[in-house]
Amino acid sequence: MIPARSLLQRLIRDPSGAMAVETAIIAPLMVLFSLGAYQVSSLVARQSELQSAMTLAESVALATDPDTSDELNALKNVVVATAGLEPEQVMVAAAYRCNSSNAYVALESTCATGDNVSRYVQVTLSYDYVPIWTEFGLGSTISLQVNRYVLYGQRTKA
Repeated sequence: MIPARSLLQRLIRDPSGAMAVETAIIAPLMVLFSLGAYQVSSLVARQSELQSAMTLAESVALATDPDTSDELNALKNVVVATAGLEPEQVMVAAAYRCNSSNAYVALESTCATGDNVSRYVQVTLSYDYVPIWTEFGLGSTISLQVNRYVLYGQRTKA
């Protein structure tokens, strides 16, 4: 049997096979880095899609002044179709601000008579991104959420 020390010295001096060993060590790391880069780019692309859908929702809200529940549902349906989301992932609701308050209220009747009432539509998009590495027990689901209040009108409450 060859002593371990002399075997190690002989292997250090002999360069044949070094590239195969280096490749065996580096290749799996490069594959993991590539997979990670792909997953991150997919996540960023999905966030960009949600932002684009929100921009469309803002445009539709500004063009239609959605005052009724039917108009709010129509806005929601446009966003669902555009973003490729499920209806439960999109929330569209009316919101109001009384005078110069920073707080949003759900009912216009909350504002007092004579108040300047700002009318808004609140649009919230939610999406859970599941990276592939969660299948291996690493990390967890990433929740994406985009929330906007779109001002579409003001009036004085009579």
